[in-house]
Amino acid sequence: MRLIIARCEVRYSGRLEALLPEAVRLLVFKGDGSVLVHSDSGGYKPQNWMTPPTVIEEGEDGIVVRKRGGEDRLDIGIAEVLSDVEHDFGPPEAAAPLEKDGVEAHLQELLADAPQWCGEGFRLVRREWPTDIGPVDLMCRDDADGWVAVEIKRIGTIEAVEQLSRYLERIREEPGMGDCRGVLAAQVLKPQARTLAAARGIECVEVNLAVLRGDRDPDLTLFAA
Repeated sequence: MRLIIARCEVRYSGRLEALLPEAVRLLVFKGDGSVLVHSDSGGYKPQNWMTPPTVIEEGEDGIVVRKRGGEDRLDIGIAEVLSDVEHDFGPPEAAAPLEKDGVEAHLQELLADAPQWCGEGFRLVRREWPTDIGPVDLMCRDDADGWVAVEIKRIGTIEAVEQLSRYLERIREEPGMGDCRGVLAAQVLKPQARTLAAARGIECVEVNLAVLRGDRDPDLTLFAA
């Protein structure tokens, strides 16, 4: 991984146009081809980024990052380099995987055994379906034999929707999976997450851990005549 702190201007072009004016920023170049542009504010989210596969070209005046096979492009014009260091993280397979907390791990196990709680007619194809940016929790088929990627959280937040969106972007590039849809399953879903998910075409499902365990019966809905 290469970390550059520099006074720079970052211009994005492709599906839209965006400009980050000259300022001091952290540029992160990961071994998988990911490139992230951070400021010293705004939390953990980058101000701009490029997901792999990428082509990175470095010149005297800056760095150009292009999406391989696409039109997306980051032009990083560097005025001054304050720090430029590289760190060897070893091979990707040696990295310790993310461990879910006990509730999320249990939810995944229970929903893998009963995927119909995520959608009518769902059947499990595989747990931890791999993508080049991380595994999606469950890959299922629906009753029309379509692909469905299910991400499972204890609390469904905007960040969970963003995570599933990134997985779907990668999955849909695979042959025959261009129509893969997404489902966010959680014990609690934040209203903002529901709104963003609807805008992204992602379905949301609230699941009850006690019901999945068989500790209680599902709530019954009464309809007036």
